[in-house]
Amino acid sequence: MLKKPLNIFLLVVATIILVVYISGYNYLFKGVRLTYLRGETSSTIDDGEYFPSKIISKAQPKPWPTDINYNKKPLSQALEKHLKDTESVSFLVIQNGKLLQERYWDDYKKNTTSNSFSMAKTVSVLLLGKAIDDGRIASINQPISTFYPEYSEKEFGKNLTLGNLASMEAGLDWDEDYKNPFKPNAQAYYGFSLADVIFKRNLKQNPGEKFEYQSGATLLLGFAIGKAVGVPLADYASAKLWKPLGMEQNAEWTTDELGVEKTFCCIQSNARDFAKLGSLLLNGGKFENVLLIDEKFVSQMITPTQNSNGVYGMGVWTNYDSKTHHYYLRGLYGQYVIVVPEYDMIIVRFGNKEGEQKDAKNRPAEVEFYINEAMKLTQK
Repeated sequence: MLKKPLNIFLLVVATIILVVYISGYNYLFKGVRLTYLRGETSSTIDDGEYFPSKIISKAQPKPWPTDINYNKKPLSQALEKHLKDTESVSFLVIQNGKLLQERYWDDYKKNTTSNSFSMAKTVSVLLLGKAIDDGRIASINQPISTFYPEYSEKEFGKNLTLGNLASMEAGLDWDEDYKNPFKPNAQAYYGFSLADVIFKRNLKQNPGEKFEYQSGATLLLGFAIGKAVGVPLADYASAKLWKPLGMEQNAEWTTDELGVEKTFCCIQSNARDFAKLGSLLLNGGKFENVLLIDEKFVSQMITPTQNSNGVYGMGVWTNYDSKTHHYYLRGLYGQYVIVVPEYDMIIVRFGNKEGEQKDAKNRPAEVEFYINEAMKLTQK
């Protein structure tokens, strides 16, 4: 009696699986396996171990020197509460090149790595700057069609430049949605081939006319940089950033199944090392007085574009409306590297949730909160 219903059920399941594969949504199976079957509902800061990756190798480590007042001041009750409510795992304050505060929770330590999410976009743009320095790319005005000629045939494509991609003014047909599993972000995160995701997408408007934050823009930028430098971007990041910055640990850059780095996302590293990237921006592309990235390029990165209404430069979020001017790397769930030039300060926060409040320009209000709290820790 049960045989017929069972056969019908199996037929329905097989049909669903076939339809999913034919429609190009087969990445959903991996997504389900890496979320719901792990007891999660979405990506997490520690899911890097479930994806293929490439090593970003370090060289001789140069740890942050500690301030004479290292960890001597307690965090305020308000800061402790916010960090707890947002399930934070690390909070660092660096001032004048020295580590002033360093706190970890939930078994995280100074050498524990976690997912950067979109803070990797800043790394990708830094690599663009280095590729220009190395003469592999002419300038940010170089068209994407010089690397991928098919873009000269796409509507609006011939005008698309690397600078448009870096500043989120690409005009791609890309809906930046982190919750809908049928949108391109999910396909890029869980899919087999990043090339299949990005090169099948068209443009919906002229590049350079409108700011629209799109992971696809940095993904396409990464393909261009990779083609220009001729080596895996993890190796390029190692040679041009991780080794000269004296990172304390190797990092891992998550890839698709074909070994292509997710340049929009997902560098697995620690809070101390990510702070070095903030230091590089703070010091105009220099580390220990050695120029690693052209100063003018770094200035472009941290200067908001007109189209962004003052919130974004190239791979970097900005807030010069605030009384205390600052800019920051930002990743999903509130991963931040915040740079406050006026006070020679870098703040790093990693965690599982982002605060819900936004400012008038839809930026996370907690960034200014972290700055204000960090200022209290620097007062004598």
